[in-house]
Amino acid sequence: MNPEDEPLDRWAARREGRLRKPGELKALTLGAGPRRAAHLDPGAPRLILEWDGFQWVAVTVVDDYAAACRLLNPAPRPQPQEQPAPRKRGGRHRRPRA
Repeated sequence: MNPEDEPLDRWAARREGRLRKPGELKALTLGAGPRRAAHLDPGAPRLILEWDGFQWVAVTVVDDYAAACRLLNPAPRPQPQEQPAPRKRGGRHRRPRA
């Protein structure tokens, strides 16, 4: 066995960590010229693509950089918090009337 060879199970586990997950989204700037960093043309429309496991599929077009950011990184929904049971109100203790 060649020392450079790697067992298939180790290779598959290493590869799995690098693969994109289906449903992952990315945005492309729809503007003239070569692709540049997204923040350089914030007013340009963006094409939203989704990875289906084999290829990037066009999903929608958004108006600008801010809209793309909101779509790609949605704000987490606040989880309803359990309210603690109401506590018995403290007060003066009085002797019972006789």
